[in-house]
Order: sequence, then structure tokens, then C-alpha cells
Amino acid sequence: MEYIADAIKIAIEEFAKLPGIGRKTAQRLVFFLIKRKPEELEALAQAIRSLKDRVRYCSVCYNLTETDPCGICSHPGRDARMICVVEEPNDVVAIEKTHEFKGVYHVLGGALSPLEGIGPDDLRIKELLQRLQGNVEEVIIATNANAEGEATAVYLSKLIKPMGIRITRIAHGVPVGGDLEFTDEVTLARALTGRTEM
Repeated sequence: MEYIADAIKIAIEEFAKLPGIGRKTAQRLVFFLIKRKPEELEALAQAIRSLKDRVRYCSVCYNLTETDPCGICSHPGRDARMICVVEEPNDVVAIEKTHEFKGVYHVLGGALSPLEGIGPDDLRIKELLQRLQGNVEEVIIATNANAEGEATAVYLSKLIKPMGIRITRIAHGVPVGGDLEFTDEVTLARALTGRTEM
């Protein structure tokens, strides 16, 4: 005897495909949505549909946008001489939340990962190199502080250095509010190496 409707099973399977969502969370979300008013479900469905209909990649930086070029690339107050290279569009969101960076971005679409079969041709590295033919003075490499992000940073550095453009890497170290005794050795070593004057 079936104890769950097919429509519920299908919805749970689809939600479970989302990153960070396991079967239990997917089930909880589906049963939550079932309790919602039809107009609330329609609004959610429309929002999901509009993602595919309206959102695309910026032809300059490859960030997600509804207009091309995106609002950052077309903003007259941004400094196009400074390009911050990130792995994914959500990295742009994280940096923009700081309100500190006034340059522009380049989204690679991932990081080098030979084990997963991701090589230089799978990322937007050629497009970055084309952008550097212009009036660029500094490239800030803001890839993640993991093996793939570090490999990508080193690879980009080797390609860009001969062009005579200043290359910097975002600092990594002890998080604000973190206790030194609970900080791993690699993070602490980077914090010591990247120390600044006071």
C-alpha cells in the first residue's frame, strides 16, 4: 500500500536535488508548501520560472544579470582598471555586501579541479585575458582558500604576471571573533604571513 502520493514523492525528489537539501529537509519543505495558499505557491512558481526567463550572464564579467552589461559593469562610478576575479556569482554578492570594493568583477564559473575534469578551457580564463588587454592596472584574485582555489590563483598569476599588471590575492586568516586556540595551523600561518602594519 502506498503511504505517500506520487506528486509528493516527485516534489521531494526534486527538492532533494538542491545543494544542501537532504531528503528530510526536502520532505519538510514539501509539506510546508502543501499548507500554503494557492496564490503563494503560484508566486513561488513564477519566481522560479522567471529565473530562467529573465536572468542571464553578463557579456563582460559573466555575473548573473537581467540587463547586459550588468549594473556593475555599466556603472560609471566603478573603477574598470581594477578587476576582482571570483569563482562564482555568489562570490560577487559576498564581496559587494562589504561595500569596500569599487572596481569590477570577472566570474570564472568555477575553479581548476583536475580530479573533477575541470581544466583551464572549462573556465572563463580566455575571456579574462582578453579583458586585460585594455586599461587594467590590478587584478585581485579572490578564489576560495581551498586546493582548487589556490591552484586557480597560481595558474592565473603565471598567466597575468608577464603582462605587467599588478596581481594581488585577497588575505586569508583568523576570522573576526575567532579564538586562536581553535584556529587550524594553515589558517594561522596565513594570518601571520599576511599581517599588516598598525
